[in-house]
Amino acid sequence: MNVENNIMVCVTKQKTCEKLIQSGVKVKEDKGGEIFVIHVSSPDANFLDNSHEGEALDYLFEISKSVGADMTVLRSTNILETMTEFCKKKDIKTVVIGASPSDSNEDSIVSKLINNLGEKVEVNVI
Repeated sequence: MNVENNIMVCVTKQKTCEKLIQSGVKVKEDKGGEIFVIHVSSPDANFLDNSHEGEALDYLFEISKSVGADMTVLRSTNILETMTEFCKKKDIKTVVIGASPSDSNEDSIVSKLINNLGEKVEVNVI
């Protein structure tokens, strides 16, 4: 039985997140499934007035589209809860997320996400 392996790629407002999307493509090639690219920002974030951030999100949207992935920008005051709910809603089996210097800390967003999702979801920290 081939279980579909939906993939969530978490991006920030940086063009360098293209490498995360490409990592998601590699997971899809290995395991199948759909790729969902998400960016979660606070409700008061205004990237339309910041040309650099808006340009980066537009660039990532185009990269997502070129690899057949949906890109969603979500607004929330609770980023962790929003990512966790998205995983459940889309039946995500693999998460691709970028590393940050605080990831060695058990209070980091990556550590908390791994704890929230449990063993049923593989988290690839790039």
